Amino acid sequence: MSNIPQDLRYTKEHEWAKLEGNTLTVGITDHAQAQLGDIVFVELPEVGRELSDNETFGVVESIKAVSDLYSPLPGKVVETNPKIVDEPSLLNDQPYDDSWLIKLELKDASSFESLMDAQAYSDHVASEG
Repeated sequence: MSNIPQDLRYTKEHEWAKLEGNTLTVGITDHAQAQLGDIVFVELPEVGRELSDNETFGVVESIKAVSDLYSPLPGKVVETNPKIVDEPSLLNDQPYDDSWLIKLELKDASSFESLMDAQAYSDHVASEG
């Protein structure tokens, strides 16, 4: 079973999210990086871009596949992680913590509760087979 930290929230598209104040940090899950294989390229949005719920904000490319990245909640991109653009393989080594992709300023931080908790995400991953 993948590593699924209890303190994060998750999406059906295998993004993780961490809320601090009204800033949402977003990355891809351990399950996502395992499915993708060796990640070789990451494309992230411009800072200042407004994202709607579930809008595509970038791309992760591996030797096996190209996968879109989706915004878990609506908000404005306030920061992107240059380390991941320079070293995409960090997502394979440690998809959580320092390997985040973007930070969003949320209009409504209470919408964070609508994302899956660790147990619900674990059940979702299991249901995908």
